[in-house]
Amino acid sequence: MCAASRTASNSDPAALAGGLVGPAPSSAESAKQRTGTRPGHGKSAVDSPTSGLSIDETATLAVSVDASPISWQEEMKHAFRDPNALCETLRLPEEFRRSAANVAADFPLFAPRPFVARMRAGDVHDPLLRQVLPLPAEHEMVAGFTTDPVADLAAQATPGVIRKYDGRALLVTTGACAVHCRYCFRRHFPYAEAPRGAAEWHQTLGQLAADPGLEELIFSGGDPWTLRDDQWTTLLDSATKLQQLRRIRVHTRLPVVIPQRVTRELLDSLRSCQLPIVIVLHINHAAEIDGAVAQAIEQLRSTRAQLLNQAVLLRGVNDTVESLVELSHRLLDVGVMPYYLHQLDRVAGAAHFEVPEAQARTLWSQMQRRLPGYAVPRWVRDEPGGASKRWLS
Repeated sequence: MCAASRTASNSDPAALAGGLVGPAPSSAESAKQRTGTRPGHGKSAVDSPTSGLSIDETATLAVSVDASPISWQEEMKHAFRDPNALCETLRLPEEFRRSAANVAADFPLFAPRPFVARMRAGDVHDPLLRQVLPLPAEHEMVAGFTTDPVADLAAQATPGVIRKYDGRALLVTTGACAVHCRYCFRRHFPYAEAPRGAAEWHQTLGQLAADPGLEELIFSGGDPWTLRDDQWTTLLDSATKLQQLRRIRVHTRLPVVIPQRVTRELLDSLRSCQLPIVIVLHINHAAEIDGAVAQAIEQLRSTRAQLLNQAVLLRGVNDTVESLVELSHRLLDVGVMPYYLHQLDRVAGAAHFEVPEAQARTLWSQMQRRLPGYAVPRWVRDEPGGASKRWLS
């Protein structure tokens, strides 16, 4: 799962790359509005030209999206950083502007315009908006919620290299993300200590080469695809020289929030890689998948990489069986396998997103009844010190 840090996000992610509402109400009403129909069965809301709005709601679209081509780096530069600007664009009540600005001083807002364009104006409970809007509830101190909920720091073999599970190593490639998710489990991670740049990556990979039991290298962050194409290709080429590796995994949210990130150069690097590649996307709601995202995913599939999705169960975002079922349907429509549904990592500042485990168990059981087995993601929790993710199902 890609992750943003409180430390790194105080720097501009684009530069690195080249209260009022506490616990949210159930997302049942929002799910009804955003589900849409399945492709081939009428025009889908998520397939409409307005990027997630049903046809009769197009008048509510607040964000003007330039139809002319724009690079992903430009999208990073023009992303929303000012909570006032985001709230004004989406026509949110004035009180949300004041509170969001106050909370964002601690963990900054960063929301790309292609992602914001899929949000519904005037709806403070929009499931995409809920994921990025700073809320006063983030400042509430809740027992059991910590700055390192999955014990990343204890699992660091060296700075930026996390070794939790046998045969695998996770490399924190960068602290930059293309979106700051308010529930991010690495929002407090010390990214400044992680290796960055070809020289430091070379040293780190040299250390990993000495482990004959290493089978899979995982690129994470931050988001590894905030690296420029030349930087990413250098890192990927260097990793493939580790003779013991059997595959490479990439955790990214960039093709979802800025589909333009799937460039020809990126695709070429994936096609030329000598090892199998697994790409793990992070999509929490079906409304995140509009036509541009579907096209980006199709391009990634053309490289023969395996595409999986991991979602986080989030109160006010996807905590209804309707939204979870439609997410699985939509993922399969575009060729992505629903893989994990994470119980929230209990990171400080995100308690208002937590869905009680009893409710989550009911939701997962309802998904089982409504979906074929392959479409039901594994419901898991990442527990510190565990030999693997713990299946809650």
